[in-house]
Amino acid sequence: MDTLRSIETFVRAVEHGSIAAGARQIGITAAAASQNIQRLETTLGIRLLSRSTRSMALTDAGQLYYNAVKDILRDLELAKSSITEFQGEPQGRLRIACSAAFGRNVIADMIPPFMRRYPRISVELITTDNPIDHITENIDISIRFKQQLEPGMIARHIARVPILFCASPDYLARAGRPTQPEELSHHACLTFRVPASGRMLGWGFLRDGLRFEPDITPTVNSNDIDALARLAVGGAGIARLGAFVAQPLIDSGQLEALFTGHATSEGAVTADIEPLDFYVSYQDKHAMTHKLRVFVDYLVEVMPEEWKMA
Repeated sequence: MDTLRSIETFVRAVEHGSIAAGARQIGITAAAASQNIQRLETTLGIRLLSRSTRSMALTDAGQLYYNAVKDILRDLELAKSSITEFQGEPQGRLRIACSAAFGRNVIADMIPPFMRRYPRISVELITTDNPIDHITENIDISIRFKQQLEPGMIARHIARVPILFCASPDYLARAGRPTQPEELSHHACLTFRVPASGRMLGWGFLRDGLRFEPDITPTVNSNDIDALARLAVGGAGIARLGAFVAQPLIDSGQLEALFTGHATSEGAVTADIEPLDFYVSYQDKHAMTHKLRVFVDYLVEVMPEEWKMA
């Protein structure tokens, strides 16, 4: 078991770029991690890492050894989970990465009841819109909107969330209220930049079964949906927000929703707002452990009924 611990320390140090970062990942001190790696090198009779006070790099032998052992820890975790599944009691750590605003405003509220139902599962929730790597970051499952999905992952649709275009009463009094998406080109627009691609998330609408994006003039870009909501409340312009962010602000009178009807006062048919689809994703079928399966089933169970429509 000491050798296994040393292998784990070595692998985490390589994955996270330093012995100190790897040590934090497994909950030990940097000094203890360094000793573990030294013991492993002594056992093998080779130097795995070239390290100085400022840097660390794999030796040629270290690269070969890392390639040979990097999947061992994951395989052992899967084996442990298989035994747990056989015993009928899901347990262990569940590391979840989630889109930031959805994680803060939706998933965080769903986790406490899940943990009461499965008290032997411990949860780590990482809220981020940055790209993630399930292997190097030890992510069991990620919850992402469609434009964030990583290629090659298994993905399951869990929610179709309504999108609301919103602005403050003050802004609408100053700039006027658009009644058609095409009128957005004359307004200040607060847009979300997707960290994975660096591109602005499109403002999609559906009319007569066809999707289109009107021309808009971005006045503020941000990689944080909650920040865009606060900017809209402050009167900076129109924001595109998920219902889980927008609705409380609308209910409190801080924001007003746009394009909510199906016809303008002049009788012209307006467009429907394209919803936001969320998925759970994981690496492959072998990653579907018992604890992961019960979590996915739980999410599908507790999502609001109006979000479950395909």
